[in-house]
Amino acid sequence: MKLKLFLYAFAAMSLFGALANGQSLAITNARIVTVSGSVIEKGTVVVRDGLILTIGADAKTPADAQVIDATGLTVYPGFIDALSSAGLQARTTTPAPGGQGGGQQAAQQAAAQAAPSNSNYGFGIRPEVSAVDDLRGGDTQFDAIRNAGFTSAVTVGRTGIFNGRSAIINLAGDSVSAMLIKEPYAEHISFTTVAGYPGSLLGTFSALRQMLLDARRLEDWQKAYAANPKGMKRPDDDKSLEALIPLLNREMPVVFNANTENEIVRALDLAKEFNLKAIIAGGQEAGKVAERLKSQNVPVLLSLNFPKRTAAANPEADPENLSTLRFRAEVPKTAARLSQAGVKFAFQSGGLTAMNDFFVNAGKSVENGLTKDAAIRAMTLSSAEILDVSDRLGSIETGKIANLTIVKNDVFATDRFVPYTVVDGKLFEQKEPVRAPVGGRGPGGQRGGGANPGAAAPAAAMPAVANVAGTYNITIDVPGQVVSGTLVLTQQGDVINGTMTTQLGVTQIRNGRAFPDGFAFAAAVEFGGATIDIAVKATVTGNILNGTIDSPQGAVPITGTKLP
Repeated sequence: MKLKLFLYAFAAMSLFGALANGQSLAITNARIVTVSGSVIEKGTVVVRDGLILTIGADAKTPADAQVIDATGLTVYPGFIDALSSAGLQARTTTPAPGGQGGGQQAAQQAAAQAAPSNSNYGFGIRPEVSAVDDLRGGDTQFDAIRNAGFTSAVTVGRTGIFNGRSAIINLAGDSVSAMLIKEPYAEHISFTTVAGYPGSLLGTFSALRQMLLDARRLEDWQKAYAANPKGMKRPDDDKSLEALIPLLNREMPVVFNANTENEIVRALDLAKEFNLKAIIAGGQEAGKVAERLKSQNVPVLLSLNFPKRTAAANPEADPENLSTLRFRAEVPKTAARLSQAGVKFAFQSGGLTAMNDFFVNAGKSVENGLTKDAAIRAMTLSSAEILDVSDRLGSIETGKIANLTIVKNDVFATDRFVPYTVVDGKLFEQKEPVRAPVGGRGPGGQRGGGANPGAAAPAAAMPAVANVAGTYNITIDVPGQVVSGTLVLTQQGDVINGTMTTQLGVTQIRNGRAFPDGFAFAAAVEFGGATIDIAVKATVTGNILNGTIDSPQGAVPITGTKLP
């Protein structure tokens, strides 16, 4: 009897092992862009146990494999967003009384919501803060990013001078441990200010230098005390300074968020002074200092959140000055200039919320002199090399993590579609939306774009607009600082009016319109003695608001909650 039970148990264990470890995935008849080698015009990629098992024109399909016929599709290494806040839990903010308050007050609110710390330094200048502490597991939170073609990302917070230590994650996994590829990856620094000291940019640079000097002194002190503590004062325990020691020893990279030429030069000067292993993130004007970046061997995580004019259609808008026009025209040329100078770079989203714009703007880089192969590499293998994970990610090679993106049509075209992604060997599928052909008939025989533009649409084709009126507590995720405030909307039909109140003041809404899933409006804010035109577009699901604020300097996310 015992023998029979043992055999049953053994059989069950064997069956479980076959199901858990034996199941494989085969992507057949695909065009395969390996990045690290030649393109395979028609071949097969086989995945088993989360790894790439075989690849090639003659690769055999295992008998137990789930088969994806990729005829007419192209398989790429999974695309990497080299800087994001993917997977991080958002901290709620409490608006100031009356919806107003200064920048210092907003920073104090953020500080109050930060995790307790025994640091000797204030909120915003604690380099020991780690993104992994705010990560959460779960596949569904990444649906929109994966559907755009991304399979992994660098994630880090965006507040403070020290944004903290980042993590490299896969965009799938039921737990944080299942998502992590590398943690920590780097320390991230933004040239911004915080409440109290340092309250100016000059103070920020002074504080950074002093903390690095203090960290160097602390390390020397700790070494001397460890060698012979007798008769020597014990060094103080300082988690913030100790977190900087790996930077000084070049054991961990330092990512400087810097867009302007002046910011980049300051970052390079600081890196040279302390012999830091530096990386520039953002880099909109990095092309102007490409030779110096090359000479210091500093790579760039280049933002594809290109600046754009969002209020051009407004007849009352002031004409843009020449420097603004030149800046917007030059940014798409930066990638080509870095490539020509031999500077290694990777693409990152820079806070984009419409992730398809990532590929559209990568295409604009190609239009402005970057080769298509270099653009693909900048979102795959070059990214993995800068992140020091090229032994696991970035190309389609045997033994690497099975992160794959399968694309229909040109990857940089507006009609691109990603029917499948594979993350850590797990297949994700999305159905392609039905598009009515221009001049043809859509589902149910309705005409597409060629229909008489003057004809009235059937009542059923005109969905009612959403009821978006109300008061929202909002959070604007500006790089380096979280801005909180209040949005008050009134509505008559599809016309909305109201105000948006932040520490920049009260902004009147212009040209507001409600749609079936949300709203959009234009406005102008006063900042630094100048008027900046912005455009806000958001969806409203229940009481939750998600959207983007566009300005000539780029786009930033806005989120909010409608008050009862």
